[in-house]
Amino acid sequence: MDLQSMDDNPSIEEAETETIQDSNGKELDTTEGTSDEEPYIGMQFESEEAAKVFYDAYATRVGFIMRVDAFRRSMRDGKVVWRRLVCNKEGFRKLRPRRSENRKPRAVTREGCKAMIVVKKEKSGKWVVTRFVKEHNHQLVPVPTNGRRSMLLSQTPDEKDAKIRELTAELQRERKRSAAFQEQLDMVLREMEEHSNHLSRNIEDIVQSVREIESKQVALPKR
Repeated sequence: MDLQSMDDNPSIEEAETETIQDSNGKELDTTEGTSDEEPYIGMQFESEEAAKVFYDAYATRVGFIMRVDAFRRSMRDGKVVWRRLVCNKEGFRKLRPRRSENRKPRAVTREGCKAMIVVKKEKSGKWVVTRFVKEHNHQLVPVPTNGRRSMLLSQTPDEKDAKIRELTAELQRERKRSAAFQEQLDMVLREMEEHSNHLSRNIEDIVQSVREIESKQVALPKR
């Protein structure tokens, strides 16, 4: 994939050693962002995943969909050290010959949008924003900040883990309740089966008694 320029597409060594500096050559003192703010060059994240969660939440609030795009790996250990996150309308879809004239053409979903952020891993282990393109070339559809999707996307990995544990515990409780209900249902079915067998035996006894009475009546001599 074409990564535009060397500034956006650093070599592996640069990705591991470059730091974000201001015009005086001093390293920027940045803090990890929240989903309520806009990305900026120098913004720091604890991990690549945290950067993805932040930009996804930002995208939802602003009104577009994030797509995880190009990446670079370290030649030392093969781990990802550079990542580009883009708008889902980035680039253009390749035109392919239609197999049938009767098939409807696919909707156009890519419009060459340039919006993106680029993050890369520093020596400190932090992931830093090295490029941010805000402008989109298409209409945005913002989602209210109190929307469910925005709330879920703005959660940190720790909050997501806690939510997963909570849902897992709830699932286990529901399974126990389901097992208890199943046991009660099995008990009722067994009782119904026993009652049905008891009725069958009673009916068989009655039928047998009737047959015995009839056979005795046939055996009596006529007067």
